[in-house]
Order: sequence, then structure tokens, then C-alpha cells
Amino acid sequence: MSKVKIELKDLLDAGAHFGHQSHRWHPHMEPYIYDVRDGVHVFDLVKTKEGLEKAIEFVRKTASLGGEIIFVGTKRQAQAIVKEEALKADMPYISERWMGGIITNWDHIKLSIEKLKDLKEKKEAGEFKKYTKKENILIDREIARLERFFGGLADLEDLPAAIFVIDVKKEKAAVREAAKKEIPVVAIVDSNSDPNLVDYVIPANDDAVGSIKLITEKIGLAAQEGKELFKKKSKKAIKKK
Repeated sequence: MSKVKIELKDLLDAGAHFGHQSHRWHPHMEPYIYDVRDGVHVFDLVKTKEGLEKAIEFVRKTASLGGEIIFVGTKRQAQAIVKEEALKADMPYISERWMGGIITNWDHIKLSIEKLKDLKEKKEAGEFKKYTKKENILIDREIARLERFFGGLADLEDLPAAIFVIDVKKEKAAVREAAKKEIPVVAIVDSNSDPNLVDYVIPANDDAVGSIKLITEKIGLAAQEGKELFKKKSKKAIKKK
């Protein structure tokens, strides 16, 4: 059982209860809607809390088994939060742009990640000092480009065990790729999105910084908790040998 707890007041204070304007909703979100106020859908925070708790338990368990979870959030208000919480949890992340094929064409994507590692290692070792100034500028640009799109995946050795997504509509490419490979999706699902695309639905505001921060932080803490359990299991296994 996870030690990560969430209170209804926390969700309320973070503005997680505000959905989109009622005319912009997705009908499949009806079970999660409590009311319409001033033309805006209001989430049932009891269901938001339940969804988040289920997601926390899943993330914790997945991480405790050694599974990697990609944190995905490329919208402006989510980028810094996703990167920060993923780094704290020692999990891979995408905060700039989901490059097509990260899941469905992993072998090809892995080549780009390996290229980034190779270029960075050679630069740190001073192997490019013999090159011209112009050549070094081009190398630096290539490192920056690869870092921007793949830096958050540098330690990912294989396909992830799951993905955690902020804004299902914005990250539809990631959600679709995960579905094709039967990789579970945990997501903040706003009132304008289809919850049927998600395995662990957290019905909440996916635009407000407070809502994104609170939920991502809780998911990150669950991942940290799971990682610690995995490390302890690994140490015990080594001692037994």
C-alpha cells in the first residue's frame, strides 16, 4: 500500500475540479462530471481522488517490479513540471515533443539515443578539439537537437512498462502508440477527452498549473516509492547469492 496520500481539499485548492466549457465536452466523460457551473463542467472530486489513488498504486507496483514509466507532457504549462518530477523519480520523460515511433519504432529511436550518448561522451573526452570551429558548431547543434527530443530517454534501455500523460488530446500520438503495443496509459483526462483511450483515468483539469503540479508530483512520489522497493528487493537477491 502506497504511503502517497491525496486529500479532496488538495485537489480543490489546486483547481483540479474545473473542466472545459460544457459545449466542448466528450460524452464519455459524463460519469466523472458533478455539475455545470457558468457553462463550465465541474468534476466530481471524489472520483478524481479515486482515479488518482488507483493510478498511484499502479505506478508504485510497476516501479517496484523494475518497470520504467515515461512521463509525457509537452504543453507549455506542463513541460517544466514533467521534467522536474520525472528527474526526481529517476524516470524517463518527454517534455518537448513526442517523436513518432518512440514506442512503435523503438529500435530506430534507440539509435538516436545512442548517437546522443556517443557524441556527448566524445565531446567530454575532448575528441572534437581537432575539428574546425565550424565543424564543432555543427556537432554542438546536433547534440542540442538530440538532447531536446531524446535527452529525457537517455537511460531507457527498452520499451517502457507504462506511460503517464498530461492532456490526452495533446499527446494523442503517444497514447495511440502505447495502445498499439498494449502498454498501459495513466493520464490526467480533462472533460474534452476520451477516457476510453486510457487505462488509469485521473479525471481533472489538465490546463491549470496547480492541478498538473499536484497530480504529477503524486505520481512521481509513487514512482520513487516503487523504485526504492525494487532496489531493496535487488539488494536482498544479491545477498542471498
